[in-house]
Amino acid sequence: MVQNIVATCLEGKSLERSEAYRLASARADELEALLGAASKLRDRSKGNTVTFSPKIFVPLTNLCRDFCGYCTFRKAPGEPGAKTMSLDEVLRIAGRGKLVGCTEVLMSLGDKPEAIYPEMKSFLTRSGYKRTLDYLFDACKAVLEETGLLPHSNPGLMGRRDLRRLKQVNASLGLMLESMSGRLLLPSGPHFNAPDKKPLLRLKTIEEAGKLRVPFTTGILIGIGESWEERVDALFAIRETHLRYGHIQEVIVQNFRAKPEIPMRNHPEPTLEELVKTIALARLILGGEMNIQAPPNLTPESYPMLLQAGINDWGGVSPLTPDYINPEAPWPALAALKQKSAEAGFTLKARLPIYPEYISRSEEFVAPSVIPHLERLCGEDGLVKNGGPLAMIPAERVNRAREVHGATRQLQPEAPDSSAASR
Repeated sequence: MVQNIVATCLEGKSLERSEAYRLASARADELEALLGAASKLRDRSKGNTVTFSPKIFVPLTNLCRDFCGYCTFRKAPGEPGAKTMSLDEVLRIAGRGKLVGCTEVLMSLGDKPEAIYPEMKSFLTRSGYKRTLDYLFDACKAVLEETGLLPHSNPGLMGRRDLRRLKQVNASLGLMLESMSGRLLLPSGPHFNAPDKKPLLRLKTIEEAGKLRVPFTTGILIGIGESWEERVDALFAIRETHLRYGHIQEVIVQNFRAKPEIPMRNHPEPTLEELVKTIALARLILGGEMNIQAPPNLTPESYPMLLQAGINDWGGVSPLTPDYINPEAPWPALAALKQKSAEAGFTLKARLPIYPEYISRSEEFVAPSVIPHLERLCGEDGLVKNGGPLAMIPAERVNRAREVHGATRQLQPEAPDSSAASR
């Protein structure tokens, strides 16, 4: 059954929801067939290139009105580590990133903290703003105009007006769908007391971005209590939105990590098998053309296996700043990421926070105010000009890896053709 389903996917048939539910139960030989099909589908469209975005992570504010059970990023005023950055601090860290070859400035922040914290409202008033999203706009504008780096913002829920405005100072925007499960909003669920995590509200933001032709990043978070069917449903919601608007440039499959300071500290993490199976399902549901990523720092001992499952991108990786969302999980050094990719038969390349297929249609997807900055950083292939920070890594180290391990990827066996599957 699984072999038949994956064979028809490789023949060009769109995966149906009921088929995806069946694939979610794949184990052993069936799982190998699923991973093999996902790898083959990826290879047809993406070849042997795997990308990443050299970024600076800017936690503009970690105050947030949502109380998610898995989050260590959010703080309350007065709590150790609570901070809202000044524009000078933002520009200082962005300038340091520019010196080491970064091209993306990831603006991450809590959702509408002024709605519950008088301290944030007071900060905004003193600074001449009404809302955190207004402050974000000026921070992105300053980065773009004073450093030439490209902002990519993840500010939570956004309406049409804010999406249109932020497009003027961002190369791309993002919002994780996370899940389509309403159950997670119930008492004792991870999204209880998190009003901005309602799936339909998040989906509305993603759809509004599509209407405005904003290159968009979204994805799912697995292992927080959702079922396999709900994971599939979230991926289908992303697919259906992308089919309508064509603006989703990348989809992240992120795995939950337990931490001692969170309410969900005793909640089991998803296994590596669950993660690679979800990635493979994402590849078959979303197709070979979609850019699919999984963060390498969240599976530090096994991240090359994510390539076998069908990813073609490592996401944002910083040579300078930590992952403030998962501070206990450092990113791999770029030299190690390049070497591990090479050992698996892939060439690592640096990309911008907007993918080449959207850069080639920049008049449609990029604001005129951003295009000159994009053109200065973009090579003829639509990736980072001259390789960015990868150019600083000695080539002989990667060549040695290729010689030892060979250039042929050691992937799972390819799915059988339809005639073999039917026997």
